[in-house]
Amino acid sequence: MPKRPLSFYFLAAFFGLFVLFLYGPMLGIFILSLQGPQGTLTFPMRGFSFYWLGQVFQEQRVGNFVDAFQRSLILGLVVTLIAAAVSVMAGLAFRNRFKGSVVVFYLTIASLIVPSILISLGIGIAFQVTGIPTNWFTSGLGAHLTWTVPFAFLIMLGVFNRFNPSYEEASRDLGASDSRTFWEIVFPLILPSLIGIGLLGFTLSYDEFTRTSLISGQRNTLPLEIFGMTTNVTSPALYALGTLTTLFSLAMIAIGFFSFQFFSKRQQE
Repeated sequence: MPKRPLSFYFLAAFFGLFVLFLYGPMLGIFILSLQGPQGTLTFPMRGFSFYWLGQVFQEQRVGNFVDAFQRSLILGLVVTLIAAAVSVMAGLAFRNRFKGSVVVFYLTIASLIVPSILISLGIGIAFQVTGIPTNWFTSGLGAHLTWTVPFAFLIMLGVFNRFNPSYEEASRDLGASDSRTFWEIVFPLILPSLIGIGLLGFTLSYDEFTRTSLISGQRNTLPLEIFGMTTNVTSPALYALGTLTTLFSLAMIAIGFFSFQFFSKRQQE
């Protein structure tokens, strides 16, 4: 076996430190969330139990994790559906050049480069001018779509750029209408990519803080609720919430992955 150069060990050590820096804080939160009832926010641990995981579902001294989670879940699902639908329609439209397509493209992705806090402030002002009260759903939906739709749009452009139009031509030659061609030919082929877009859109919405910070109204989404509790909740319940939400995110990724694998295999059959 040839001797490895010194640079290999240097890069391996650097990569190990990178992984530790990336996942070390998360691991620390997981460990501290499994303390006993007398646990604190710092090491060393005081016992081992699942006590604080259960406390997440109880009423806190200030705020409520369960209600905030439900709001984030509902908002994330609605944002996912809208972003996916808009991205598909935009992807179909951009398959052919049309007048003003360049302007529409740059306007769509412009919100990605504008500071998030300005987006939140602008939406808040727009709602104030129109007399519509801001709340976690209506104004939050607008704020999250400015973040999720551009990403979904860019991904779908890449999907349709690789799409073979001969499948649609063959379908039309056999007498199928445009709508039937889409639902029976195009949609099944882009469905695995659409699942990935939906998963990304849900994650971006579920974790979004800055764009919702000024327009949530009296009821917070989960990221805002966590931020508000950092100065009031002095127990490992906050760490337990981080553990549970991470497990929830991993479950969503697993569902998305296996769904992608399932529909990809169906395409090959």
